Amino acid sequence: MKEKFKVTGMTCSACSSRVEKTVSKLEGTDQVSVNLLTGTMQVSYDDNLIDDGKIIEAVEKAGYGASLDSGDAPSTTGKAEAEEASKAAFDEAKQMKHRLIWSVVLLVPLMYVSMGHMLTGKHMPDQPLTMVLLQVVFLIPIVVLNKKYFLKGFPSLFRGNPNMDSLIAMGSAAAIIYGVFAIFRMTTGYETGNMDLVHRYAGDIYFESAAMILTLITVGKYLETRSKGKTSQAIEKLMNLAPKTATVERNGIEVEIPAGELVTGDILVIRPGESIAADGEIISGTTSIDESAITGESIPVEKQPGDKAVSATINKTGFIKVRCEKVGDDTTISQIIRLVDEASASKAPIARMADKIAGIFVPVVIGIAIIAAVIWLIAGAGFEFALSIGISVLVISCPCALGLATPVAIMVGTGKGAENGILIKSGEALETAHSVDTVIMDKTGTITEGKPKVTDVLNFDIDQNQLIEIASGLESGSEHPLAEAVMEYAGVKGIRPAEAEHFEAVFGRGIKASIDGKAYLAGNAALMGEAGIDTAAIQTTLNDLADQGKTPLIFAGADKVIGVIAVADVEKASSREAIEAFADMKIDVVMLTGDNKRTAEALRKRLHIPKVIAEVLPSDKEKHIAALQAEGHKVAMIGDGINDAPALAKADVGIAIGAGTDVAIESADAVLMRNDLLDAVTAVRLSKSVIKNIKENLFWAFFYNTIGIPLAAGALYPMFELKLSPMFGAAAMSLSSVCVVLNALRLKRFKVKRSPAQEAAREQMIVRSESAEEPRRNEEMKYELMIQGMMCGHCQKHVNDALSAMEGVSAVEVNLDSGLASVTAEKEISMDTFASVIEDAGYTLVK
Repeated sequence: MKEKFKVTGMTCSACSSRVEKTVSKLEGTDQVSVNLLTGTMQVSYDDNLIDDGKIIEAVEKAGYGASLDSGDAPSTTGKAEAEEASKAAFDEAKQMKHRLIWSVVLLVPLMYVSMGHMLTGKHMPDQPLTMVLLQVVFLIPIVVLNKKYFLKGFPSLFRGNPNMDSLIAMGSAAAIIYGVFAIFRMTTGYETGNMDLVHRYAGDIYFESAAMILTLITVGKYLETRSKGKTSQAIEKLMNLAPKTATVERNGIEVEIPAGELVTGDILVIRPGESIAADGEIISGTTSIDESAITGESIPVEKQPGDKAVSATINKTGFIKVRCEKVGDDTTISQIIRLVDEASASKAPIARMADKIAGIFVPVVIGIAIIAAVIWLIAGAGFEFALSIGISVLVISCPCALGLATPVAIMVGTGKGAENGILIKSGEALETAHSVDTVIMDKTGTITEGKPKVTDVLNFDIDQNQLIEIASGLESGSEHPLAEAVMEYAGVKGIRPAEAEHFEAVFGRGIKASIDGKAYLAGNAALMGEAGIDTAAIQTTLNDLADQGKTPLIFAGADKVIGVIAVADVEKASSREAIEAFADMKIDVVMLTGDNKRTAEALRKRLHIPKVIAEVLPSDKEKHIAALQAEGHKVAMIGDGINDAPALAKADVGIAIGAGTDVAIESADAVLMRNDLLDAVTAVRLSKSVIKNIKENLFWAFFYNTIGIPLAAGALYPMFELKLSPMFGAAAMSLSSVCVVLNALRLKRFKVKRSPAQEAAREQMIVRSESAEEPRRNEEMKYELMIQGMMCGHCQKHVNDALSAMEGVSAVEVNLDSGLASVTAEKEISMDTFASVIEDAGYTLVK
């Protein structure tokens, strides 16, 4: 079985590596993945051999805290836990900020006391012991404020599992201990009257270095915490989109209840502007629904009775009623949150190298620090010089940058994908996708719409509308998909089907029926031949239609052909562009289809598909994938996630396209919520961007340590007399991990590829929205703003105060549960102005 655990006390990748190794050694564990960024551990294990209690016990013996996660992932019904976790993170950042401010306040006078005489050009004070003791007065509170590094670092060191805190604690403690030793030497000088001894040791005090190390590391940790907070915004945004309450109709009465209390079969009552709290079917009313939370597409979708409604989408215009089919953790939004959370907590194969190095990094650094100090002592350097070298090596080494390089990029990347309807299940899938060189596509429903449509209507010696009337009347008695296409076409044209009777289905041929007492046929050439109707005159036309990938339906009276209606499963508008985009990335495209070779070849020519394999049974698709893999190809399979499940599972990367509410979690590695091949292109591009970002992070982490450690060890001192002070080492260590996180945050600027048609539709929608929102003059203005990021009563108050302070605003009402703010103003206020004020308050205006 597979369980998720919360792990506390980890401060660097050496910690996460230690936890992972400890749990992996337990009998019965299969796969263990510890994520430093999220503080989580996923364990696959045999519950016959081990249980979660033994796993938690092993983690605790290693010196860390562990507990079973309350759920597989955050869910829309688990907002209390999410808000509690968010509050805990906020409190931690607040405490760290408090520590930082007071550390800086105390550090400034300490630096002046210890180094002020250097800055002013004066000689060392006549009473150096007094000045040193004054340094101790300022140092002690700084050490107490930052005692966390000592309380965690030394126990880890004594257990034989040193981590980043151990390096910081050793470096600052060494400076403090040497300072205490120096004070004793100074007192000896006073007792013996040896003022040279007093002044020599007064110049060797490193209290300011110890204080500076602790303060600079706290600066880095604070910046890192704030930056890391931005990486998890995707899940928070998704959770905020799901409504906390729902209006249901029970016994003819409308009742507002918590969304977590919904049950299957409930009737949701949804008014314009409200969010939909569950997946279900519209049973009353027509509307347009904003599905951007699920698909990433901002253009509203028209809906009517019988259509599906998805949780966390927003009803735009009409009043509708929805029968709940999936509620709570079964809703689409909950599945999406679960996928994003699991992907963020998972580990990509590229991270294994960093983990292996992190596991031995800190002990090696401690060894280098000791060896460097000893070598300088042997070379004749003074003790204080050698001590300074050892401290510099300890504090400049940064295992944090190594540990954060992969998880921050994966978290930002998967979050960016989720924002655009692209759900990537794991870090491994995200990494594998970047190396794909062959893409296999299913035809029906992937490249094509998956629903036949009428493409051509040819009438002979009969009016075209009359032909459609007869054809739709004949096909009204059939349930074949081609018949449905003819019926739909007649409906679009507004033509009522003729009343037919005496239906007779001829298997594999077509149908016979009579209209107004006259016999008619509808079907293929074989049916016509059996009825003695000559089709020689239209044979060329039939061949041309077949060559175009279309299926011709022949309609005839008692003795002659009266028309031909061609039906085809037409390709999606963006399919050709997606195939060309794959080609531009040097990725081979192969189409697999069960259609005959003639139809498949026609589609291949139209879309410029390099290779087509026709007449393939669904069960044989995985064999073709295996054959390509045997040749050394990395294969991605794009299908509908249902009948293509074996092929999706077999491929290196399975991509379920257009999965909608039926998220193909089991078979696919990635799920595309929109029925658009361009999203598959985007998924591969996103993978390439994330892996590039991870490699950049790892490069700078390795490069930083490769350059920094020798520099701190004094490698350049013999030739250039260049030596890194402990203070600069601490600053460099702090900035290295911050830089890694900031580099990963660049992925937020990743641009999603959309077709020209999609962009045109988006622009048209923006124009319509802007014109619809044209303000009325000389009237009291009322605005309703949807705001993201409010998590508690303090957030609600901040937003209320910010809006109330705006010029012209007369009344404000902020609802924390719905995320809506109602604003009444005496003048026109632009959306940009609202957005700026809300952003300055620390939140985001959605619309």
